[in-house]
Order: sequence, then C-alpha cells, then structure tokens
Amino acid sequence: MTETLEDSTARHAHMIEAAIAAVSSRKSWSPFRDSPSAKFHAPGAPEAGKAAFHAQLGRPFNLEQPAIVGRSGAEISPFTRQPLGIDYPVSDPSALIDAAQAAMASWRHVDPEARIALCIEMANRLYARNFEMAHSVMHVAGQSYTQAFSGSGPNALDRGIEALAYAAKAMRDVLPAVRWERTFGKEDVSLDKCFRLVPRGIGLVICCASFPTWNAYPAMFASLATGNPVIVKPHPIAILPMAIVVQTCRNVLADYGCDPNLVTLAVDTLEAPIAQRFIDDPAVQIIDFTGSPRYGGYLERTVTGKLLYTETAGINSVVLEGCDDLAATATAIARATCLFSAQMCTSPQNIYVPADGIETADGHRSFDEVAVALVAAVDAIADNPSVAAGIMGAVQAEPSCQIVRNLAERAAQNPDARILRAPTSYPHPDHPQARTMTPLIVALPAGNAALYAEEHFGPVMFIIAATDRNAAVEEATRLAREHGAISSYLYSNDDAFIDNAITAYEGSGMNLSINLHGAMWANFAAAYSDYHVTGLNPAGNACLADLAFVASRFRIVQNRRPTSRKADAHAA
Repeated sequence: MTETLEDSTARHAHMIEAAIAAVSSRKSWSPFRDSPSAKFHAPGAPEAGKAAFHAQLGRPFNLEQPAIVGRSGAEISPFTRQPLGIDYPVSDPSALIDAAQAAMASWRHVDPEARIALCIEMANRLYARNFEMAHSVMHVAGQSYTQAFSGSGPNALDRGIEALAYAAKAMRDVLPAVRWERTFGKEDVSLDKCFRLVPRGIGLVICCASFPTWNAYPAMFASLATGNPVIVKPHPIAILPMAIVVQTCRNVLADYGCDPNLVTLAVDTLEAPIAQRFIDDPAVQIIDFTGSPRYGGYLERTVTGKLLYTETAGINSVVLEGCDDLAATATAIARATCLFSAQMCTSPQNIYVPADGIETADGHRSFDEVAVALVAAVDAIADNPSVAAGIMGAVQAEPSCQIVRNLAERAAQNPDARILRAPTSYPHPDHPQARTMTPLIVALPAGNAALYAEEHFGPVMFIIAATDRNAAVEEATRLAREHGAISSYLYSNDDAFIDNAITAYEGSGMNLSINLHGAMWANFAAAYSDYHVTGLNPAGNACLADLAFVASRFRIVQNRRPTSRKADAHAA
C-alpha cells in the first residue's frame, strides 16, 4: 500500500464533512447506492459477488488471528435448509484481549482524523463487497436479496458513518492545547494546558442474528474512531457477515501499517457461549449489545463500571384512529408487518382500532371492516409468492415458527379471540426448501394482555378492539413503558388528537410515525436523519446515533504547567 495515513485522511475528508453536514441538517444524504440494480454498479459486480459467496461455501474462512485454538461453524441457510459448511478460526479469549490491548497502545496516538479516515476506508471496501455480503446475509438471516443488499449493506454502513460524524464532532470539540491567563491579586498567572483524548478500553460488539451488521457498524466505528480496539462477537448462527467485516477491517489496518488486531473475531457456539468471558474481563470497558431482552436486561442489571449500549426489542404498535383511504392505510401497515417476516426491531405487532370503528374519507368503517381490510392487505402480499419472496424472505430459525404456532393454539383456546388468518408457509419461487411463514392475524378485544403484551419474534398481527381512541393510545404507551418499544405508528385525521397522542408517546420514550403511506416503508429509518431507539424505555438504553453514543468512548486527561520564558520568547 503506497498511500499514507495522511493521504487517506485528505482523500476521505470530504465524506466526513458531508456526513457532519447531514447530521446537522437532518437532510437526506448517503455516499452509497442502496439498490442492487446493475445499472448503479460496475459491470459484472452482481455476478462476482454471488460467485464469491458460493466459492466460500464448504470451505474454511481465511482469517488470520492471534492464538487460534480450533475452528467452528454450524450455520444453516433458511433458504436451502442446508449447512453452509464454513468454519471459522476460534481464538483463545485471553489472547484476543492481550492482542487488543497491545494494539491500542499505538492506535490511541494516531490522529483522530486519520482514525476516522481509516473507518471510512473500511466502509468503502465493505460497500465494494456488498453483493457478496447480500448473499451472505440472506443465507444466515433469511432476509430477501433486496433487503439484504440495502438494509444490511448501505443502510447499515450509513449508520456507521453517522457514528463517525458524531465522533468527529465530539473529538473536535476538545482543544488540544491552550494558553490560560488570569490575575490572582498582584500576580499574573499564565499556564499552558494540554488536553489529551484517552480511549476507554477494549470494545466488545455482540451482534444479533437477524440483522448482524445494522448495529455492528456504528458500534465498531464509534469505538475505533475514538481510539479503542474492537472484539466482534457474532451470533453463532450468523457468523459469515461479521467474518467478512472483520476480514475487511483487518486488511485496511494492515495496508496502512496499523495493527490488524485492533479488530478481531470471537466465534462461539450456542452450546458454549463466550460473551460473558469478555464482559467480565477488566480490560473490556465498552459493550455494545444487540439481541434478546432477556440477556440485554441481565446486562443492564449487572454490568457496572463499564459503558454499556443496548438495543433489544419491544412491543411496537399501530393506533388506527382514522384515515382517508382505508385500503392504502391497511397496505402500509401490512407491508411493515410482513417485511422480513416481522423479524425486525421496527415491525408493528399490535394494531389498535376503536371498537366502534373509524372515520374515513368514504365514511364510517366498523371494526370488522377495518380487520377485513388489514387481512386483505396481508393476503395481497402473502398469497403472491414472487411478492412474498421479495418482502417476507425466510424465517431465520425454527423456534420463531414454533412461537407463532403456539400462539395460534393459545388464540384458538381463547373465547374472546378470532383467528382471521392462520399462519402458513408460502412457496418461495427460487428456493423450494425455504423456511417461510405468513402472518398469524388475530382479532380480539383489549384486556387480553396475556396474548399480546409481549413481543413475539415472528409474523404475528393482533388487531385489538380498544374501548376508544384514547384508551388505544393509553395502552400502547403503557406497554411501551413496561416492556419497551422501538417504533410506533399512528393514523388519524384529527390534529388535536394527534397532538395529544404525541405528548403521550413522548412520555413513553417512543418514536412515532404519523400517517405514513406510499412508496416509503413506514418502518424505514433514515440514517443521518431519524434517531433509532430513544434509550427511554426497556427496548434499549442507547440511540443510533447521537453524541451520547460516542462521546463517552473517550475521556479527556489534561496536564498544565506555568508558561515558560522560552515559550514566551518564542511566541514574541
């Protein structure tokens, strides 16, 4: 590599400045294309990416790391139901920690702007591998090809660069040195003060299975930019995407003469999890966790003296109080529910409708008419295999299917509940063996919290008959306060009702989308503009991304001394 760190810093300066401008204006911006259409990419790129993925199947993943003590890997594609046949190096945890500490010794002294530039270089090289990444995410998570390309590629990389923008803002706010002068009595005092940015320590990034890159990129880049090494702990059933990320990041570091052990991979198994080994080590000072509320809650209760950033899950809701076009509104809700078979942190589950119905531009619609419209909108997706394949993809793991089946049995035994749509598989047009499941839709009156007052990780829609519109908002926000929520949705034509609802949702720490229809998915979150998770309810304690997400990953240590006569003479 002939380019120096200084050259890289200069070459990437425009991108970090554009990112800072974007987070400052909250306007739409991205350096990447999130469409897999061949017209936006170099000739042959889609085919080369697919070929790279297939060439990796059945082979050891090439990743040089410290103290490799074995190999492991047991990923199974949700689309083919066949093992990927890839194994990954397993390194001794103590050796990874020692290597990270050794790497940090020099990394902390690299100019912050250069560290940011290398992270941008990592993002650019990952984007260059995005067709390969799309197939990798597909076959470990179950996302459709289009969603894997966009949501786990450019959209996730944007979140990473967004974190870099905030890291730049936070670090630039600290002056490196200053001359301080003040008179005490008859004595003039002059001090030279220096302020050093000191990293906190090793960052551990614990990735989720369904969207491994989405939270990993901002966590990794936030820690690396602020001077901290990173150990990446992928979910055992979704290793390949993060192995590609770690491999790419290590190559960038090595190319620029930096220690590649600033980024390492910690592989484990479902039977022998290893995250706690890192969490308990004093050298690990930053923990980014994405995953189940159970383990996330445990970490929030037990991790002390360290930085902990969590995103878990919650009960996302829709309050449908009124609308102009019922069919269009039902379509928007159905699309958000069906996307990735409701295996997303933004998927709505509970749909509240006043028991006496709603008002539309075409007149009053009863609760049952609203329910019929919602079912029809889901049917339009689920009953068309080519549409379903592009939207719903596959269900990542069999336990999610079993959750939905068990819920259907419980609903069938509840005298208040009506199953409007049973969960069934759909025939995937490209992968006949794919694990698929269309949504279970249950209509029931409010008060049946035993069925719907928890997140069910799979394709489920509850249509809940609320006493009235205010009761709908009250229950939706109360469940968010108690169990967490990441995204919430409201449809209404009554501005006064909307204003009152906004206050209630704010009080529960819930982001709210109001009257979203059309081409943009209701649960799409735009990097640089939308804040993802508030940290104000049990669904997570951190936001992607804001200054709080990065500013504590470094601390400021100062030294000061009287201004020397030599320095005064030089200044003169």
